[in-house]
Amino acid sequence: MADTGILSERLAYAFTNTDLLDEALSHRSSGANNYERLEFLGDSFLNFVIAARLYQVCPDENEGALSRLRASLVRQSTLAEIARELKLGDFLNMGVGELRSGGFKRDSILSDVVESIIGAVLLDAGHDTAAKLVLRLYGERLDNLPAAADLKDPKTRLQELLQGQNLERPHYEVVQTSGKSHDRRFTVLCALPTLSLKVRATDTSRRKAEQAAASLMLDAVQHEQGKQAEGRENFDA
Repeated sequence: MADTGILSERLAYAFTNTDLLDEALSHRSSGANNYERLEFLGDSFLNFVIAARLYQVCPDENEGALSRLRASLVRQSTLAEIARELKLGDFLNMGVGELRSGGFKRDSILSDVVESIIGAVLLDAGHDTAAKLVLRLYGERLDNLPAAADLKDPKTRLQELLQGQNLERPHYEVVQTSGKSHDRRFTVLCALPTLSLKVRATDTSRRKAEQAAASLMLDAVQHEQGKQAEGRENFDA
């Protein structure tokens, strides 16, 4: 494990109680004194701090938009990106088996450790210092927020598009499953009979496959409507 002094420099925070940092960096495979309780605390505090900042900087957004923005910031993939920026994988204390399986690279573990560190700072220095840490970690992301509408999932965007045009809702059906129980693949058919459109997508869960199919259907609907609009323009000309 690398020198945690380097990590403290990257965090711009020096722990008074270094045992808290050691705990925050310890995976459950390393023993009973691991980061899971700190992760619980850090997760709750992170959600609060991000929600409060979004409330301040997005005065015109409604609850749904604020929720989507917060979800995009505190989701596993974003936290894992922050962990990699800090190179947290170099500092993790893990059991031999977890190390060999590449746990120090896994998004689920890296995201947990970011939350556990936040929880550790909260206990070590209090609310204000921990909040400043969160805002430092999220600085550029909070300064460059995406449009809330762009964060709607493909199924929601497709349904809103169709509802806005008084078209029927799409039909989703699992048409194939493959692979062993630990590596299952789902193929979903998304159909719009009114427009005579069908697309298929495959992913590791039914939900993901449905979202992927909805994304393809969005493209298909927009392409079809673009062709129709072009045809009308040519006819009018």
